[in-house]
Amino acid sequence: MIKGYDVGPLVPGELLLVRPGFWSNYLLVMCSEGGCAERPVPEWFGEDGTDVDALSEVLFDPERWPVFRAPAEGGPGAVVIYRNLDGDYGTDYLLTRPGRSYAEQIASRDGDFSGTGLTWHELIRIADSPSFADEGVQDPATRFLLLLPLLTDPEVPETASARLIAALAVVGAPQETASIAAEHLLAHLTRRSLHDPAWASPLSGS
Repeated sequence: MIKGYDVGPLVPGELLLVRPGFWSNYLLVMCSEGGCAERPVPEWFGEDGTDVDALSEVLFDPERWPVFRAPAEGGPGAVVIYRNLDGDYGTDYLLTRPGRSYAEQIASRDGDFSGTGLTWHELIRIADSPSFADEGVQDPATRFLLLLPLLTDPEVPETASARLIAALAVVGAPQETASIAAEHLLAHLTRRSLHDPAWASPLSGS
């Protein structure tokens, strides 16, 4: 149960992360905003259109809303929910905090991304601090990719591309296309940065 989602039939989604077609469904939507010199394709992730179509039927099923949990040790964790309301499909991103019984929504994607998002260092902090005492995604590479849509930081380190390529390889992206996917994803994420001087980190609790 997650506060505010009692109208939806939430189900654990972690087993879907290893299904062919998941990462194309989850990450290529970020490239749908335009600006790519070449058309993004599932083959970047070692998948194909049949894989994507088959898994989209599962991910966007109004009768079952997949939930992906990334609990963190000693700090905020994250939850991703496919909000499959009829006529109001979207993806919600929430933070969980130690000592709190509810999760706080910080961003969503309803066609376009909106919300606070995370800096690169905040994203890495959550990705690299799995809580093995709680159910959810434990592998740092998979956690990193799950959190990637939350990145709203124009100043990523030089190592960002290598980190993303390595994570994509872990989930099955071919070596010859992982770098292409990483380049496109980072370009879109850093270009759409939502941070401004008055921005307050959602991890600060403010």
